[in-house]
Amino acid sequence: MVPWSGPLRSRNFRLLLTANVTSLAGSSVYYVAIPFAVLRIGGSPTDIGYVAAARLIPATVLLLVGGALADRLPRHQVMVVANTVQALGQGATAGLLLTGHATVWLLAVLGAVTGAFSGIYYPAAQGLLPQTVPEDQRPQANAMDRTGQSLASIGGAALGGILVGAVGPGWGLVADAVSYAIAGAMRFGMRLPDLPPKRRTSVAEDFRVGWREFVSRRWLWTMVLQLALVVTITSAALNVLGPLVAYRSLDGARSWGFVMAAYAAGGALGGVAMLRYRPQRMLVAAVLCLPAWSLLLFSLSVPLAVPADAAAALLAGAADALSTVLWVTTRQQEISLAMLSRISSYDIFGRFALAPVGTIIAGPLAIMYGTSAVLTAAGVLVLALTGAALLIPDVRHLQRQVPVPAE
Repeated sequence: MVPWSGPLRSRNFRLLLTANVTSLAGSSVYYVAIPFAVLRIGGSPTDIGYVAAARLIPATVLLLVGGALADRLPRHQVMVVANTVQALGQGATAGLLLTGHATVWLLAVLGAVTGAFSGIYYPAAQGLLPQTVPEDQRPQANAMDRTGQSLASIGGAALGGILVGAVGPGWGLVADAVSYAIAGAMRFGMRLPDLPPKRRTSVAEDFRVGWREFVSRRWLWTMVLQLALVVTITSAALNVLGPLVAYRSLDGARSWGFVMAAYAAGGALGGVAMLRYRPQRMLVAAVLCLPAWSLLLFSLSVPLAVPADAAAALLAGAADALSTVLWVTTRQQEISLAMLSRISSYDIFGRFALAPVGTIIAGPLAIMYGTSAVLTAAGVLVLALTGAALLIPDVRHLQRQVPVPAE
């Protein structure tokens, strides 16, 4: 028998971790493949943004519904349904590309379908991990989950670059569809205890209660506002501007796959660091990670040679992993398990609400002002947002609490 220790002693956590790694590997292939799929069928930089936005908008809109469902239904079962639809949607997209019938409009429609069920999926995912391990093991479990997903992203991004460069983006979408199917099957095999019964309420009342809880915590809503702007910038950079730079100046999909693999490798390093890193002021540490994104944006704005861009992506990935684990751990510490999916849905909704805007306007801005100027301005804005977040007392003063170890 394998001598599992810590969070890995939990069968449910092992299944969760494996499913997350599998689906993230496929998604990393997708994010490399889809911009080049748009360009290959004759689309423009603006069309890349439209396809990305078509996926992001329904995902964002349905986050609140997903939060309410995840606090009412078994979370892993909600995720199984979402993964099944996502597998079918990506499979259909792959079929269109491989048979030569893809158009920008069809890619956008199918992206909207998979995006809609991503909105259902994410709140359930945020609330599920704490159900799989004792409270004192959650920081370590969060770090393991982030590390595993980052390692999967390394392989997925590299595979995406190879597949797109060698046989075309359609096969990248095949890989993504298969990954969703495997992940859904793993989550189907989870067996979780029921949450404590809650008073039967309407969905509308669940929304109101969740909103009151959300706005009552100033550290939460102010951080979400700041992160919303950062996510808007980074979504535009990773989904539109970065691939465009690679297409024009860095030898295409293989180079962008290499940069994204470096970003994922940084995420793995950051996740490993979080297995032991325990800053007392978690939000301050999370905020101070954000300027690493500016370095990547400035690097792409030149652009530097691929190895230098990859080094900047490595640092950004490590900082993003540190920031994410600290942010998730803070939410889990401060919010009850019964409310966690709803609060997470408001959090994710707030952070991603403007992301479609960023992807839609990135292409036109690049055409009007030049890709370099837009990336430079974005890097400066991230630095300004970091300073603004540190001015908020509730962000500076929130501290880590030490949970009682499980017996």
